[in-house]
Amino acid sequence: MSQRKVANPLALAVLSCLNEKPMHPYEIATTLRERHVDEAIKLNYGSLYSVIEALTRERFIEATAKLKEGKRPERTVYRLTEPGQLELHDWLSELLSQPAKEYTQFEAGLSLMPALPPSDAVALLRRRCEMLELAQASARAVLSQLRAKSLPRLYSIDLEHRIMLREAELTWVRNLANEIGAGTLDGTARWQSGFTP
Repeated sequence: MSQRKVANPLALAVLSCLNEKPMHPYEIATTLRERHVDEAIKLNYGSLYSVIEALTRERFIEATAKLKEGKRPERTVYRLTEPGQLELHDWLSELLSQPAKEYTQFEAGLSLMPALPPSDAVALLRRRCEMLELAQASARAVLSQLRAKSLPRLYSIDLEHRIMLREAELTWVRNLANEIGAGTLDGTARWQSGFTP
């Protein structure tokens, strides 16, 4: 992966929004929330303004106008520059084409799971399945809402991907919990003996 001048994934989301049209930060945040991008990229106003400052400093975006509506505070509208378009294209190309090692909390837990008694591991994995099922129901409800709003599928494919990955994880975790519980997972006997008084 390349070293980015502004590496926060929120910067990529800002560039993407401004690729559509000039916007002020509040409009960017609203657009990202409407499309549920905030489920894939952490979004908070403090970070958003810091990212916008950094993108402006690197000349990836520039201020084009200031809007004043009624009693609301003045809002600065930003637009994407040519270097910003190149950065957006390069960054997205890299993310979509090059698999990267991502260190997940769950993978860390799995690698260290033998530190727990097998019965605890089974109970915890089954609890994870319950939580995954709830998350799946919620994600499917959000997807249904997006479709009801006639938002083009293009803006929900990340959610579809998340649902598919979660479904695969759910199946795998259920099977793992069942194997450990039945004692059929290779190494379970040795693991169990480590926790026998």
